[in-house]
Amino acid sequence: MELTITTLEGNSAGSVTLSDEIFGLDPRPDLLQRCVNWQLSRRQAGTHKTKGRSEINRTGHKVGRQKGGGVARHGAASAPQFRGGGRAFGPVVRSHAIDLPKKVRALALKHALSSKAKDGALVVVDKAAVTEAKTKALRGQFAKLGFANALIVDGAEVDTNFRMAARNIPNIDVLPIQGINVYDILRRHKLVLTKAALDALEARLK
Repeated sequence: MELTITTLEGNSAGSVTLSDEIFGLDPRPDLLQRCVNWQLSRRQAGTHKTKGRSEINRTGHKVGRQKGGGVARHGAASAPQFRGGGRAFGPVVRSHAIDLPKKVRALALKHALSSKAKDGALVVVDKAAVTEAKTKALRGQFAKLGFANALIVDGAEVDTNFRMAARNIPNIDVLPIQGINVYDILRRHKLVLTKAALDALEARLK
């Protein structure tokens, strides 16, 4: 697959041939779903907690008489059936993370990249850098290029001015190549890769 390399000004800067091993696969929704579930499960805090009956500070005195009261033989007011008592089988602090093999994660990333390439939503730019951190100027460049909802992936280091100018633009995410992931690729309409990011991806996934 061959794509035209463009600049932020909208000019052509040559072309590049994409690897079919990375960008030419037939996307598998099951792999993408597994990877997205894996990512989102790791994000969950898991800090929800309720108190059990052993953690409730209430009297342990027997509620009523053992016999003759006409009710059950309750032994403590902290039991779950009483108002103010502990909760039975409530949530506890835990990790929601699930396991996913590294090879499956790498394959899911290839399928996410291939899905963008197949939909025509993949753009390659020469570089993501600006001379001044001006959000208004960068927004105008994005409007000309049609980047209303996009993920922009640069090389190992993101240009500081570009990152600062883009951070206030809605629906625009900027990541270094180390942070590229399936969820962020799929949640944006367009995927914008710099030449440096493309070279790093091919070296990483081949």
